[in-house]
Amino acid sequence: MKFLKSIFATLLILPALLFTSCADKNNPPTVPTVVSTVPSVDAVDVAITTPIEFNFSEEMDVNSINETTITVLEGPNAITGAVTYANGTATFTPNADLAYNKTFTAIVSIDATSTEGVALASAFILTFTTSIEIDNAAPIINSTAPLNDAQDVPRNKTVSIIFNEAMDPSTVNANTFILKQGSTVIVGEVAYSGTTATFTSNTNLDANKEYTATITTGAKDISGNALASNTSWDFTTGGTAAILSAVNLRSASNYVILAKTAINNSSTSAITGHLGLSPAATSYITGLALVDFTGYATSAQVTGNVYAADMADPTPVTLTTAVSDMITAYNDAAGRPSPDFLELGTGNIGGMTLEAGLYKWTNTVTIPTDLTLTGGANDIWIFQVAGDLTQSAAVNIILNGGAQAKNIYWQVAGEATFGTTSHFEGNVLSMTGITFLTSASMTGRALAQTAVILDANAITKVQ
Repeated sequence: MKFLKSIFATLLILPALLFTSCADKNNPPTVPTVVSTVPSVDAVDVAITTPIEFNFSEEMDVNSINETTITVLEGPNAITGAVTYANGTATFTPNADLAYNKTFTAIVSIDATSTEGVALASAFILTFTTSIEIDNAAPIINSTAPLNDAQDVPRNKTVSIIFNEAMDPSTVNANTFILKQGSTVIVGEVAYSGTTATFTSNTNLDANKEYTATITTGAKDISGNALASNTSWDFTTGGTAAILSAVNLRSASNYVILAKTAINNSSTSAITGHLGLSPAATSYITGLALVDFTGYATSAQVTGNVYAADMADPTPVTLTTAVSDMITAYNDAAGRPSPDFLELGTGNIGGMTLEAGLYKWTNTVTIPTDLTLTGGANDIWIFQVAGDLTQSAAVNIILNGGAQAKNIYWQVAGEATFGTTSHFEGNVLSMTGITFLTSASMTGRALAQTAVILDANAITKVQ
């Protein structure tokens, strides 16, 4: 009897079990989805302080919502931040403000699961673009030429201003950039290029007179911000209409590279012009696979000849003279008085547009972004650098308006270093040394009182 009761109970339970099994198969757990986001998909003009939110259709397993399953990228670069979860919403809060005017990608991976252990069917991808930075800052004058209270200024001197940012050219004109002698307004031409405004008098200025230059608040940057106040400065002319003269390189001009202690090359370079080394011997020229001839050598990497102090006459004497001329030229450039620009940009001249003239710094000069030199074919630039000169990777010096590399002189007391794939223009006269990093190029001359270091460079001598 008990046996029959057991069988009967089993028969009663079995349909319930079968019903439950069928119900589970017909109603599987719901796959979670992202139903909305902040910001919305493909949103633009998003504030850089905005936390990124993902709202899910199901309650999620808090342990599966973290910095591994939710990531944010700007291009290939991951953005660091903290991920939190509460009430169906995951929030990514960046550690720092996002960059302006950039496109970001936020991703929820399939490793994010619901409380029932069900993963997203596929990764969810959100893209959005941040807002453009609003410029509310007034432009600043970095430097003027002539300097305030300058004396003996050439009577044909162009008066100029270098701003810290690009200006609206239509606001830099004869009404906002004014030159006076006493109460008399000087008639001339105002021009603007890059970050530089110039005033050129129609005639030479009077001798031994004090002039006042003024730039007014009518001058505005490209965002419409005006100068904070009118700015004026005075200078006094001399008795002549002098111009800045070129540095005479003498026989050192015959070489594209001239050094005293070594010329070392890694990889394959392409050099156009003669190389000279003195008083060091030929053995201190490395990496060029020299082929010796009487009094000189050649190299497949050099369009020109290679000379060293231990080669046959008359090479030693010729090189001694060239090195002496190099040092004389260095001292000439270093000794030029009355700079037009002093400590411009506190040594950072990247992004500027510079007119011809004499520039002086008492410390290091850096060029982290492209530098433009604008002037005519006969204009002269002399840069006096008491420290190092460093040009960053992939940065170029650009010549405009007919400016020529042969008329540009960089006198550098420290070491001159040119970054990977950068391009440089001008004659470098360095007391300490010159280094070209991989694939850097130059149009000019590298004249060093120690060594010149090369690495797969294109160096072309100017005429």
